[in-house]
Amino acid sequence: MSNDLLSQITASLVDGDPELTVSLTRQAMQAGMEPLIIIEGGLVPGMDIVGDKFSKGEYFLPHLIISAGGMQQAMELLEPELRARSQQMKISGKVVIGTVQGDIHEIGKSLVGTMLSAAGFQVYDLGVDVPAEAFIAKIKETGAELVGLSALLTTTMVVQKEIIEALTSAGLRDHIKVIVGGAPVTRSWAAEIGADGYAEDAIEAVQLASRLVTA
Repeated sequence: MSNDLLSQITASLVDGDPELTVSLTRQAMQAGMEPLIIIEGGLVPGMDIVGDKFSKGEYFLPHLIISAGGMQQAMELLEPELRARSQQMKISGKVVIGTVQGDIHEIGKSLVGTMLSAAGFQVYDLGVDVPAEAFIAKIKETGAELVGLSALLTTTMVVQKEIIEALTSAGLRDHIKVIVGGAPVTRSWAAEIGADGYAEDAIEAVQLASRLVTA
């Protein structure tokens, strides 16, 4: 019964049916299933398949956004139960993300955050139009190993460079890996400003983050 429910949760994510994902997650909780088992046996495998299909070009960005939304809603149901039982997912690493100051683009950055959460990262999403000082304060507060800087405008790309310089001035640069992304951002720009990596999309961001925390 429990394995069947987990398989259905996985399939609902692959099929891009968020309402069904939430309904099945609720059923699993009502059946007394451990929150961690629901996450690691149902939700994470589903997002792994979706990510794999996206990487192969079988799925496109809308599929990814819909499935990630289902995962996020299911996690919102599960998190209070996780806390009540004092259960902790195995944390892959801590990452602070945000869209840089002057830029209010939300969707890409939020998708990266959801996919990183699905991969077991503790994500601190600062939102949009985030100044350097806010990134620095959150990195100091959390001890994060990674920071993700999103810029969707050519005019705000330079802010990524300014934040890296601010991290150096704050004495944090040697302790944090910097990932940059966003529509106008390129691998060569990432190299030019001294970032540790560039991700073209959310799937690549998760792969890169995983490599950087184990490097």
